[in-house]
Amino acid sequence: MFIFPLSHEDLRGRRWPWITIGIIVINILVFFGTYGSMEDQSAKLTQTRVKVLLLVANHPYVRLTPETQKLVETFKTGDPKTWARLAARDRRLYDEAPAWDVRMREFEPSEAHAEMAALDAEWKSLAEGSILQRYGFVPAEKTTVSYVTANFLHGGWLHIIFNMWFLWLAGSVLEDVWGRLIYPIFYFLAGAVAVAAHAAMFPHSMVPLIGASGAVAGLMGAFLVRFFKTKIDFVFIWWFLSLTPNTYRFKAPAFLMLPLWLGMQLLSAWLLGDMSDVAYWAHIGGFVFGVVIALGLKVSGLEHKVDQAIEAEVSWQADPRVTKASGLLEQNQLDAAIAELRQAVQEKPDLLEAHTMLEQLYWRTQNFEAHRATLAELCRLNIKSKDMDAAWEHYGAFTNAGGEKIATGDWVHICRWLESQQNLAGAAAEYEKFAHAYPADKLAVYSLVAAARLHLKKLNNKPEAARLYREAAASSVPHLDWDDAIKRGLAEATT
Repeated sequence: MFIFPLSHEDLRGRRWPWITIGIIVINILVFFGTYGSMEDQSAKLTQTRVKVLLLVANHPYVRLTPETQKLVETFKTGDPKTWARLAARDRRLYDEAPAWDVRMREFEPSEAHAEMAALDAEWKSLAEGSILQRYGFVPAEKTTVSYVTANFLHGGWLHIIFNMWFLWLAGSVLEDVWGRLIYPIFYFLAGAVAVAAHAAMFPHSMVPLIGASGAVAGLMGAFLVRFFKTKIDFVFIWWFLSLTPNTYRFKAPAFLMLPLWLGMQLLSAWLLGDMSDVAYWAHIGGFVFGVVIALGLKVSGLEHKVDQAIEAEVSWQADPRVTKASGLLEQNQLDAAIAELRQAVQEKPDLLEAHTMLEQLYWRTQNFEAHRATLAELCRLNIKSKDMDAAWEHYGAFTNAGGEKIATGDWVHICRWLESQQNLAGAAAEYEKFAHAYPADKLAVYSLVAAARLHLKKLNNKPEAARLYREAAASSVPHLDWDDAIKRGLAEATT
């Protein structure tokens, strides 16, 4: 089971977050360019490293180059217990050993020297050509460039997908308030501090650290300070006695969920130590750095100056009443901001920015009825602008907030869009909800027939299709033009 963030109420900014988008694009391009090679190189390096350690443990007199000498000494320092067992030739470490291991233990000195020379050359060649060794962050062999490059390498699909999604959620809004100079400087410093924190805890580690999660953790720490009360939309996914996942969506404030996340990182770091593949101390270091820097920017007043400069740059594009409401909102004058925005939408009913701010303000002032009405209006505006993904998101928020029905035309648009997106079960459910919400509307019969058709033709659920066809036939709305279709569908569903 796990909890995953979907969105938050401050996700919309005043301008496009080009820096965040650029960082995400670079990460994705680097991933596609390096992932396959890194897997192959890592497997070969690991195999050679194990051979070097086993050979030296069994034949400690062999001559080593400076590179392999450092490799062996680092392993001795970092994992002395395992090295002691290797040096003592603990038979439990050699159970079911490959043929090379068995043969290696019987080497004569001349054979051991020759094998070590070959492994030295192999290690040097592989290390020089390895992306992980050159650009990943290796605490025992750290380089200046790896403080930056390690943040752009990822070890798998889930690794990069999760990191980039968290980067988008936190980074896009921080770029909006910090600007395009402070924000990227902060991001790269957070990544560097995160890997340094990992190195401080495991200075002798030879395992390369890669991934943007340390820098992203820095963004999360800054988000906690800057958007302390912002509600984040989560989905909780779990499996119980079946392969089908169960889901539950909920909203929770940043001040609750982000410290909880940090606590989990601390607990995991304490329990697992260096046995985990996850760099928990990099997460912790990045998060703490983000909190400290965000507090510093806030206390110093620099954040406010940057925010004012950005507002002055973009305010000429915004409606004056929306701009004024933004100022009132910063001063925590919520009722006055709502009054300005209401006046704005009265003059310009399709002003999306005003409705967006109103939705947030109604939620904060616990005016839930107005909040639902504004979500329905946002859904209408999104449909009008053909942004159906946003319309579906606002409709979901509307129903989660207790809303029961939106305008008929908007609802049918959503049903048809769901069908076009192959969300057939969702489309059928919405068609039926529409028909029950508007039983006397002329589209009620059409919606019941559409839901029945989907169950019959696409979802292979004949009993449900038959029920819906019967309900359509019994409707009090005149439907002579649908009679033939209803009869044919019912006959097919009951055959």
